[in-house]
This record gives sequence, C-alpha cells and structure tokens, in this order.
Amino acid sequence: MDPAQFQSDISNGYSFQGESIILGAAVADGKPVKECFVRIPLATLNRHGLIAGATGTGKTKTLQLLAEQLSANGIPSLVMDIKGDLSGIAAKGTLNPKITERHDLIGIPYIPGSSPVEFLSLSNEPGARLRATVSEFGPVLFSKMLDLNETQQGVISVLFKFCDDHELPLVDLEDLKKVLQYITTDGKEAFEGEYGKIMTSSTGTIVRKLVELEQQGATTFFGEPSFDVEDLIRTNADGQGIVHTLRLTDLQDRPKLFSSFMLQLLAEIYAIFPEAGDVKKPKLVLFIDEAHLIFDNASDALLDQIEVIIKLIRSKGIGIFFVTQNPIDIPDSVLSQLGLKVQHALRAFTAKDRKSIQKAAENFPESNYYKVDQLLTELGIGEALVTALNEKGIPTPLVHCYLRAPQSRMDILTQDEMNEIVRRSSLVTKYRETEDRESAYEILTAKIEDAKLDSHRDVIQQQQTKARQEKSTLEKVLTNTTTRQIGRTVARELTRGLLGVLGVKAVTRRSPRKKTSWF
Repeated sequence: MDPAQFQSDISNGYSFQGESIILGAAVADGKPVKECFVRIPLATLNRHGLIAGATGTGKTKTLQLLAEQLSANGIPSLVMDIKGDLSGIAAKGTLNPKITERHDLIGIPYIPGSSPVEFLSLSNEPGARLRATVSEFGPVLFSKMLDLNETQQGVISVLFKFCDDHELPLVDLEDLKKVLQYITTDGKEAFEGEYGKIMTSSTGTIVRKLVELEQQGATTFFGEPSFDVEDLIRTNADGQGIVHTLRLTDLQDRPKLFSSFMLQLLAEIYAIFPEAGDVKKPKLVLFIDEAHLIFDNASDALLDQIEVIIKLIRSKGIGIFFVTQNPIDIPDSVLSQLGLKVQHALRAFTAKDRKSIQKAAENFPESNYYKVDQLLTELGIGEALVTALNEKGIPTPLVHCYLRAPQSRMDILTQDEMNEIVRRSSLVTKYRETEDRESAYEILTAKIEDAKLDSHRDVIQQQQTKARQEKSTLEKVLTNTTTRQIGRTVARELTRGLLGVLGVKAVTRRSPRKKTSWF
C-alpha cells in the first residue's frame, strides 16, 4: 500500500462542500492515519443507513456518536433504545486514558458534552406516552398489521367505511371489537342491508388477530391523545437537536407491537411532513435498534409497505438508520436503499457464519486497499468498514475507520437522573392524561341498550293491549244471562263440595218429591 496515495484517495473521497460530521480516521496497514478523516455529508443522511456488527463490537456506541453529532448540528433524532443503554446521551462523558489515546491517534481533541434528551414510551417505561388511534392507522395499514388475507382486508375496509358513514370514531381496540360484535348480532340485519353479508369465519379470524395484538400490549398504545409527530422535530434554546429516546426495554418479546408502531410512525411522518426535495441536512433521523425484530416477524405485505415508505420518505427530508447484528437481517430490497453503511466486526464460528460474512462483503464497493471478507472478522472494538454517498449520490471509497468516542456518557443514567429529565419534560406533561371521549364503543353500547329498552317497551305494550282485550271479552261474557246462570251453578257446586269436605251438610230446598240428599 502506498501511504501517500491511500491518504489522497480517502481525503478526496471524503471531502465535501456542505456540512459534514467526522466519524473518525482512516486506517492503513492496521494503524490510524492521523487527520485522515472519514466524514459523512449531512445532505445525504436522508438516504438512510445501516449500522451492523456482532454483539460487543461497538455498534451501540456508533449509534450514540451519530445521534450526538446530529444534535450538535441542529438535527433532531428518534432513537429506539431496546437494551436501555442509550440514556447516557443526556450526560457528559468522562475523560480517561483510553479515550485520550484514541483521540490522539485520530487527531481530534476529546471534549466531553451532552445532548438534550426527551424520553418516550409505548408502555409503562418513564417518559411521554406515544399513542395512536385505530382510525389513524387506516384500513390498509391496520389489515397489514394483522396479516389478514384479501377477503379479511375487505371486511376491515367495510368496517371502517361503516364507522365513517355512521360517525363512529375508532379510537382503541375495544371500539373495533364492539363494531364487530354489533354487525354480527344486534345490527346484523341493518348492516347487511346496507353493506352486504359478511362471513362469520372472517370476523372470527379478525377477532382472534385482535386478541393476539392485545396480548402483546397493544391496549396501551391505541388511544388518545395521539402523538403529534411534529413534536419530534424540535431543538432546544441553544439550537441543538433533541434526541428523543424511545425506551423499549419491555417490548423485546412483543415484536408485532414494535413493528406495528414503527410502520404507523413512518406512515404518519410521510403523511404529515411536506415535500422537502434536496436538503442541506435532514429534518429528522430515526435509529431503529435491533431492526431484526421488525423484519423477522413481518409479513410479506408489511415488508412491502416498509420498502415503499423507505423509498418515498427520503423526499420528506427524513433519514432512517437500521441497527442490527448482521446485514443479512435486512431484506435485500431494503438494504439496497441504504446509502451509509457502518459495518463492525462479524464472527466466523461456523460454516454458516462464513457464508454470511461473504455475502455481507458483497454489499460493499470493491477496494484496492482491503480484503473485505477477511477484514470483517479482524476489526477491533470501535472499528468499522464505512462507505457512504457523496453529495452527488456516488458511493465513497470503502474505508477502514477508527471511530472517535462519543462525547456523552457511555453508560446508562441513574434512576434519579432519568426521573429529573422526565419531571422537566414538556412532552410528558402534554401526553400524561388519557382522553376518553365518546367513541364507537360507547355509541354502539348506548344504541344496543336503547334498542333493548324499546323492545321491552313494545313487549309491555303488547301485554297491556292483550290484557285489555282479555278483560273486555271477560266482561262481555259475564254480562250474558246464560253465562251468569252457569256461573251460579258452578259456584253452588264448588260450595257444596267444600262443605262436604268440612263435614257440614248443605241445606237444600224442599220439593214435592221424596226427600233426598246431595250425598
């Protein structure tokens, strides 16, 4: 390797006209080249990216480094903190000999710093609650989330239309379940008359899918007030972009809820944010940690939807970064859309591992300076293979990068520190109280009760009418002479029978005939 030629190629390949951030220094022959910086242009960060590497290779710290550098340049971000180790972004880092040595080799002084942080939550974690309504998902997205077939998707579309036509807000899952109950019981006849017949097998499947979603904690997500995605693009008084840290430590075993939330969030951002075209820097960057949780459990329809959104959301000035252990965790259709790739070390313990490494190496540009498949297994902690897009959209040269350390704390906050951030948060205050407005559940429940009350009144009226009719008939009968005579005879017979039982002889009228007894 010609050191001068190497430094010239890397410096030229990573020099840009617009603003950029420094990831670290290039490595040649196993040693960092001082001040041969690996820069990333801000203007291309809406072309999305990938941070990959085996456990313990430093990808979380790379995420932290990127988030704080974006914040320093006035770019807000949303970070999915699944392992709970990213809260330290809110506190200043601590200088130590290892960090000093690393930064001396890179040629950048280490200055401890922190970023403004907001904690968000989908569950019971501390932070501002993220919610969305069923209506906001829409029939298409909601159907894809439930992994419904074409027939069942049609049922969901009809249900949403029915609710729109009859002003039945679908706020939470209870609303949708109530609608399903109504159209199959009390409101079945009226519904089928207007919208056609729906197979009970389809409604039964939908109910089972809803129960499955509830078991993953969806009841805490669906509701009001809905989270306003424009709250994600804020800066503090000093112009720093706010790092919104979504705490997901209790959602690792609930991938369907996680993937549903992500898809809805991306769809909402795409729907709300205006077209931005080519931007000097992104409006917002999303970091999706443990991205395999999305793709491993996503249906084909869901994957198609994610791919479409990733392609289109770039024009809104939004960047998406996937963080995972291996690039093969990301579908090829999505991987091909990612401009920045930061690849940490991979482990080759098995034949399958070696095959995956070979495949990962094929996703990088060819290099005159590195044997990529070999280097992928030799990278140290805090080292990575990097390639990006320049301002013209052309891939930069593949480079072995010696990464700088995050300026913020490389450890979690204490509980007291987190509580203090939550206490001062305006977003926590804004989304603390849930809203329980009249929605489909309440409206249909009242309608069913009114119908039952009306039915009860009809029954009572019918009984009263029948009673009056019977009374009238009886009165006519009793006024009839023959009837009165028969009644008197029957009465006498009953009286005599009773007296006989009591041992009392009844007195009868004398007759000219021979005296007899009734007994």
